Amino acid sequence: MRTKSLQEYRKKQLADPEVKAAYEALEDEYALAQAIIQARIKRGLTQEELAKRMGTTQSVIARLESGKTLPSSRTLLRVAEATGTHFRAQFVAD
Repeated sequence: MRTKSLQEYRKKQLADPEVKAAYEALEDEYALAQAIIQARIKRGLTQEELAKRMGTTQSVIARLESGKTLPSSRTLLRVAEATGTHFRAQFVAD
């Protein structure tokens, strides 16, 4: 029995137009979550350490990094401060 790789599974799922549309609708939110994860990892911080620096809990950081919670601009600025980075929002034409 052969197990499918994540890429094979993703490719098959995205062949369905409805799945692809839903995936693309969430793309920006997941990109934001990925940026938070990368800022934390570059600083060598655990979720708990980042939470402590931000004055919040690890579970809040986990929700931000899951992409299921859309952070406020204030929260993004706190992430930037806690990771020693700068938050920059920009609009990009398709």
